[in-house]
Amino acid sequence: MPYRSPSRRLRSIGVSLLVATVGVTISLGALGAPATADGAWPPPAVVIDAVVRDISAAQIDRLVRMLAAFGTRHTLSDATGGTRGIGAARHWLRSEFERCSRDSGGRLVVSEDAFVAGPQERIPVPTRVVNVIATLPGEKAASRDRIYVVSGHYDSRNSDALDGAGDAPGADDDASGTAVVLATACAMAKHHFGSTLVFMTVAGEEQGLIGATHWASEARRRGLDVAGMFTNDIVGSSRADDGSIEKGRVRLFAEGLPARATLSEQLQTLIGTGGENDSPTRELARFVRAVAASHVPSFTVDVVYRRDRYLRGGDHIPFLDAGYAALRFTEAHEDFRHQHQNVRMEGGVQYGDLVQFVDPEYTASVARVNAAALAALALGPAAPRNVMIETLKLENDTTLRWDPNSDPDVAGYRVRYRHTTAPDWEGARDVGNVARVTLPGLSKDDFLFGVEAVDRDGNESVASYPYPYVAPR
Repeated sequence: MPYRSPSRRLRSIGVSLLVATVGVTISLGALGAPATADGAWPPPAVVIDAVVRDISAAQIDRLVRMLAAFGTRHTLSDATGGTRGIGAARHWLRSEFERCSRDSGGRLVVSEDAFVAGPQERIPVPTRVVNVIATLPGEKAASRDRIYVVSGHYDSRNSDALDGAGDAPGADDDASGTAVVLATACAMAKHHFGSTLVFMTVAGEEQGLIGATHWASEARRRGLDVAGMFTNDIVGSSRADDGSIEKGRVRLFAEGLPARATLSEQLQTLIGTGGENDSPTRELARFVRAVAASHVPSFTVDVVYRRDRYLRGGDHIPFLDAGYAALRFTEAHEDFRHQHQNVRMEGGVQYGDLVQFVDPEYTASVARVNAAALAALALGPAAPRNVMIETLKLENDTTLRWDPNSDPDVAGYRVRYRHTTAPDWEGARDVGNVARVTLPGLSKDDFLFGVEAVDRDGNESVASYPYPYVAPR
């Protein structure tokens, strides 16, 4: 069953809150009145579509060109200059987030997550690394502590990973992803969401995922509920290395089982029940693809069942390693002559990560997918917890149970199912506002299941995979 856009209004809520995120504690009073005269929020589908419409190719083009104009944004480049180097880029990024916050009535809270890294392999001397972050606090008491993160890395490099002085415009890698984050933040700051959204532009990616690792590690240490994370890395080009054009597709890398020497009991159970394709990250990817199909129908999200590409890695990996569901967006076809290369003409071929190789409309489509998915997640309920499949007796039916959702506006639950060889859900049954259901004629031996929470406005959660339940003795 495809994602169905919600249509009824959310209840209005109070907006006094205390939100804690890594690098910033936010204490806010009123964030601004809801958008309708009667105090209610607009229908969620209206919000999602408005956010998608607000992202333009012209906006993306401006952001990418500005970032590339700093000459280099290498983590070891000038941290204090006003026009060149990572310091100038960082100050500009903060000013862009602050401008968007002013335009939305101060609803984005802008901060810096700064720390010293090194010496280590790609940082020969202790170096200050700064993540520039904008937080849009959630406005529902039951869900404001649930956090969704979207990132792009604003540092760049050329052929030499330690060259902090030479030109490294980094237009595609990763001014494009940083522009996606900025454009998404500006569009979403104008609207109201139940869960908290964190828009991150991180540094140190090219030196070993340093900025993202710091934030994710701190989030895990502080016990933050990061319910999902997207990184956008190399999302700007629609042209492949053979010259072909692909404007309508983006890859979404989604890990199944983590590559760990020792697997937890939960992961062992996932494997033992045939659920290796139903990790939280894979379920998040299914959700993103379905939302995109509904709200950005001209642009296809192709889920790739891998953590990342061979020989490369992105800022979602530290989040995966911290135990969070995390995904990577990357363009459909890459031209490696325009990544990690000194700018030069060689054999009649232009090398280097230059603005001329970025397609603003393509990048805007990626941003629209990010915005639609984040909005659907932040408007919707939490995924059901402790979902279990009863294994008490031999039978040809399936009985599922779960903990009731704490969101007060949950109207019921939906059970999705598919054959064990199918990558996507094939059917669904709405089962009402219950915490246990039997599905006659659907054998737990033949199908895979997922349980979603659905609120009164039709918002769906990400699906939760059921683990075996045996009655206590």
